[in-house]
Amino acid sequence: MTVHDVRPIGAQHPRLRDLLTVRKDGSPGRIMIEGHWEHDRLLDTLTPIETFFWCPEAGTTYAADRIAERAAEVYRISEKLLTRLSRKSRSDGLISVVRLPVWRPRTFRFTNSSLVLVADGVEYAGNLGTLIRTVDAANADCLILTSRRARPSHPAVYSASRGTVLTTPVLEFDDVGRAAEWLRDHGFRLHLADPAATGSYREGAYDGPTAFVVGSEGSGLSKAWHQQGCEAVSIPMLGQADSLNVALSAGILLFEARARKDGW
Repeated sequence: MTVHDVRPIGAQHPRLRDLLTVRKDGSPGRIMIEGHWEHDRLLDTLTPIETFFWCPEAGTTYAADRIAERAAEVYRISEKLLTRLSRKSRSDGLISVVRLPVWRPRTFRFTNSSLVLVADGVEYAGNLGTLIRTVDAANADCLILTSRRARPSHPAVYSASRGTVLTTPVLEFDDVGRAAEWLRDHGFRLHLADPAATGSYREGAYDGPTAFVVGSEGSGLSKAWHQQGCEAVSIPMLGQADSLNVALSAGILLFEARARKDGW
C-alpha cells in the first residue's frame, strides 16, 4: 500500500479518538511518535506500527510510503486535523501509534560487567526519557522503575530518549523490596545515589554486577530504598548547588562504573 491509495478521514473517526487518548498521557503499552527523525529511528527497529496518520501538505511521500509499508492501518488527515493532533510545532505530517516492547525479568542473564540503573519515583516524562537514553549510552543492561509516576508510554519519553525507549529494556516493580531482592538474587551490589552520603562514587567497588539507585528530582529516594541496607554514594558538589539533575547524576555514575569494568 502507498499513501496515495488512502482516502482522508474526518475528525469523528474512531482511530482519531483513540490517538487523542494516546497523545494525552500515553496508553499502557503504546506510544505516539511524530516527526521525520523520530520515524527514521522507528524504522531502524522491528517495532510494530499499529496506525499511521499522514498529512500530505506537511510531509514527504518518500518517508510516508516507507512507514505505510510497515503499518497495520494507514489514514490520511488534513492540515486542520494535524494541528489538533500534533504535540509539536513541526511534525512533518507523520504521526504513528506503536507498541512498546515488553521485557520480562525472568529472561535476563547477567555477568560481572552488567550494569543496571534503578529510578525511584521518577516524576517527569522528560526525565524518564533522558534516563533511558543514558542507560543506552552507557551500555547498561536495563532501567528498573520503582514507585514511578511518569509513564514510559508518554509521548515526551520517545523524544527525550531519542527513540531508545524502543530498544532499551525497562522493567517495573510495584514493590521496592521485590526490586532489591531480584537484583541481589542476580548478584548485584546496590549503590544508593544520596547527596548526604559521606562516601564518594569514585571510591566504590564496581567489579561485579553493579546497580545504582537514583531518586526523584523533588523528594529524592524513598524511605523504602534506604531501608534496604544498600551502600550510599554521593557526587561531590564543588560549587553552590547542593545536587545535580537526576539524569546527569545517573550518567556520571553509570559511566564511572562502565569505565572501571571495561578498563578505559
